[in-house]
Amino acid sequence: MSSVIWYLYEFARKSWVEKFAAARTEHEIMETPSRWRNFPEVRKEYCIACGACTAACPAPMAIKLVRSTDTSEEGGITYPVINTRGCIRCGFCAEVCPTDPKTLLCGENHLIREKFTILPVDKMYVMDEYLCIRCKKCLKSCKVGAVSEVDGKMVIDQSKCIACGDCIKNCPVKGAIKGVFVSNVEEQKEIINLVVNTLENRIDEEQDKIKDLEPEEIFKFDYPIDELVEQAREIIPKDELIRDTIEKITDRLKMRIITWDDEKCKRCRLCVDQCPVGAITYDEEKGIKREPEKCLKCSICYQTCPFGVAGFYVARFLLSETSLDEGVIHVTLKPSQLPMGS
Repeated sequence: MSSVIWYLYEFARKSWVEKFAAARTEHEIMETPSRWRNFPEVRKEYCIACGACTAACPAPMAIKLVRSTDTSEEGGITYPVINTRGCIRCGFCAEVCPTDPKTLLCGENHLIREKFTILPVDKMYVMDEYLCIRCKKCLKSCKVGAVSEVDGKMVIDQSKCIACGDCIKNCPVKGAIKGVFVSNVEEQKEIINLVVNTLENRIDEEQDKIKDLEPEEIFKFDYPIDELVEQAREIIPKDELIRDTIEKITDRLKMRIITWDDEKCKRCRLCVDQCPVGAITYDEEKGIKREPEKCLKCSICYQTCPFGVAGFYVARFLLSETSLDEGVIHVTLKPSQLPMGS
């Protein structure tokens, strides 16, 4: 009987009724811990539209980049939008976001750590100290602070670089900053060999014209690269990589050309003894013979022969700025300035 009276007493208490009517969890339990991974928070004013977040996201359609409408006063901005129906709250987008402050936040446990940076690129930008003029335009244009000056030299921090290409766009010296594809290395080697061998064979077809060049005369011709590009696409169907590789070759390649005029030969055999690889041989019946496939193009035969049998020329190349399919390599040859044998 006493227990029934106790229950009636408890129900009658005003404080109990208030708690029952406004029941809720205590405040300190409801506070979200800092490590909680909620849907990513987007701070679009910091976004540089690099695309790292969309490339790193493992959930289809969970994140995409959008651009706001341009106005008469300013252009629109690009920023990520999170689809909460697709997002799995993994935090990868926050990890790879390179901006400082971050565009995406997703809990303290997903603050970026440099050694775990996941960059959605296969191209790395490097500085050529020899060509760099220290104008610092690359440093000023870099949005993520990847370019800095160390001991008077411009340096690119690969752990911060997002390969956006702004540095190379603003560099006034061609080749001072180079974009290097770090993927498909073997394919790049195949394309390099293809281009070099093709150019060499094409120059060999002009041997008769090259032989007749005067000491100060220059020989020029254009080589369309459409067939070359088609062959390169069979190796790897990436036009950006193909163009980049061909451009690097034409910018840097300086090809040595050796010509051979049998009519001038007097069979003195000086070149036979001097050739370091045995590319020049002598036969009683056939006379002096040169094997081009063995030749190192070292020019020793040219500098040794007193009768001008061997000719030594230097070829340089330049890729036109037209589209890849309509591109042309400008080839320029001129006689070498090395002394001729006498």
